[in-house]
Amino acid sequence: HQMPPTRKLSGKDIGVLTDWVHRGAPMDVVEDEWTYERPGVLTDEARSLWSFQPVVDPTVPSFSSDWPENEIDAFLLEKLQAANLSPNAQAGKVSLLRRATYNLTGLPPTLEEIDRFLADQSGDSFLRVINRLLASPHYGEQWGRHWLDLVRYAQTNGYERDAPKPESWKYRQYVIDSLNEDKPYDRFVLEQLAGDELEDRTQESLTATGYYRLGLFDDEPSDREQALYDDLDDIVRTTGEVFLGLTVGCARCHDHKIDPIPQRDYYSMLSFFRNVTPYSTSHESILSDVSTLDEKSEVGRKNDMILESALSDLKDVRSERFVLSVKEPSPSPAETFVLIRGSAHVRGAQVEPAFLQVLGQELPQIRPTKSSSGRRLAFARWLADERNPLTARVIVNRVWQHHFGRGIVRSSSDFGKMGDSPTHPELLDWLARRLVEDGWSLKKLHRRIMTSAAYRMSSLPESKALQADPRNNLFWRFNMRRLSAEELWDSVRAVSGTLDLKVGGPSVYPDIPAEVLAGQSRNNWPGDGGRANNSRRSIYTFVKRSLIDPMVESFDGATTDTSCPVRFLTTQPTQALTLLNSEFINKAAVNFLARLRHEAGKDATDQIKLAFRLTTGRLPSEEEVSQGLEFLRTFPYSVTQDEAFRQYALMILNLNEFLFID
Repeated sequence: HQMPPTRKLSGKDIGVLTDWVHRGAPMDVVEDEWTYERPGVLTDEARSLWSFQPVVDPTVPSFSSDWPENEIDAFLLEKLQAANLSPNAQAGKVSLLRRATYNLTGLPPTLEEIDRFLADQSGDSFLRVINRLLASPHYGEQWGRHWLDLVRYAQTNGYERDAPKPESWKYRQYVIDSLNEDKPYDRFVLEQLAGDELEDRTQESLTATGYYRLGLFDDEPSDREQALYDDLDDIVRTTGEVFLGLTVGCARCHDHKIDPIPQRDYYSMLSFFRNVTPYSTSHESILSDVSTLDEKSEVGRKNDMILESALSDLKDVRSERFVLSVKEPSPSPAETFVLIRGSAHVRGAQVEPAFLQVLGQELPQIRPTKSSSGRRLAFARWLADERNPLTARVIVNRVWQHHFGRGIVRSSSDFGKMGDSPTHPELLDWLARRLVEDGWSLKKLHRRIMTSAAYRMSSLPESKALQADPRNNLFWRFNMRRLSAEELWDSVRAVSGTLDLKVGGPSVYPDIPAEVLAGQSRNNWPGDGGRANNSRRSIYTFVKRSLIDPMVESFDGATTDTSCPVRFLTTQPTQALTLLNSEFINKAAVNFLARLRHEAGKDATDQIKLAFRLTTGRLPSEEEVSQGLEFLRTFPYSVTQDEAFRQYALMILNLNEFLFID
């Protein structure tokens, strides 16, 4: 099969080829001969990779130390002691409160929350903080943002016209609400992949299937058949990376070059989604009317009371009756074939729905209904089964990543051979087993992680540990991090007193600089003519693929074209310039000054103290107060005291202590 050959062909072989060309190069192909799996793609060695093995329940290491607070610490301490290293001491209370509050809500703690925590000297004071934050409606907003990164959330189709996806904000709301109510993760998976095929389907589960509609859509493809498979590829790639932590999409055109995923497996997985109707720009094709859950449906027959309640909630506003979701035209999907080199016009062998062979030989249990193939539900149930070796590991690793700055597996969407190996594989499995035992509760997982001594460690450097483990692979300290773009957006407004904390609702359109709008091929940003609002949390802003807000873009916001498991973290001049010269930050400085004067009175010393408390959570030192007063007294460019204090407020909003979580 290797070309070119290492030697000249024989005269007989050359004659055969010459005769074939003279006859017009006819081709009479047997389909199976087009499908070639390279030898060794599913070898025993390939199957032996750690991530393909069943999740075990490892024994918690014993220890001779008073440091561990729970089992997580025992696993970490074992490796630290083996490396002759010690964990950092506990962080200060203000640092700890800021860390937890940002982790769970994406917002800075209020002065009242700081004072209450500092005054609480009981042994379980931090646990009470965690429970309060987990119960906050802002928890779903913060962790919903992480999920939206993964599922390539945007509200437009991309490409030149970049048209809006109607009612797409309802998927965002579904995610926020699901996380706030601590919906079991296995149910969360089922609803997004097959919410319309569930026997107990609801408006909520139907909305969840908007997952399939979030990607790019070419409304003017030059090759419609190829475009269809591009859309299906987006679904397969995203699903494989988000839920399985595998780059399944690499097998679209050939057997995976690294992992044991034959091309046939890729198309077998694609066939689960083959019956999903293509996305369309017409409202009739993409909007599902949730009132179809009527008395004639399976749900209606089984539970009339739930049905009546659901329908009564839908009668008030017509737009509320529609959600961006999937719909299967019939229970009979089109046939699926292996596509040679990914081309929709060169079919290979026909395939049927089947799970990845490397994860076992279980056959899908598909039960069609009158309106659906039942394929996606079979796939979703396999995915959410506790026996699947990847699902629990992948989500546990993602939660750990957003608490500690990196996952136990750094490549959090690639658990394959070329991905990073887990630094603490036993801990990963132990947490995965606890997640399942706890009913797939993510809030219980947060609580378990955050009550560890490891989570409460200081981020301060230590020379011996820095030299031995500069990347902090052993978690000897807590990793400092900069606020994300959205956290910075919200925090600046929060401390300046202009943040609207209303939860939920349609998207709003913040002001975009005219210079940025001028670069649009089609400038259809509504601004003041639409739902203009510059005070809502960043998660509620309209996400247009071709028009990312400059603030979000400058501070490494997520890409919207593909799944984004880990954001870039850059330090560049545009960030400093944005925080000094942008209209956004200078308006915030004016509002910040107004708040300081309103709440602290006319005394400059009191205003400076309040400025520090609001941004850093602590009182300034006497030296810092003196420096602030000297700045106000000697500011060389000020015409008035107001301008001097506005510049001081701007400087405080640029403090590293405000922009970073330690």
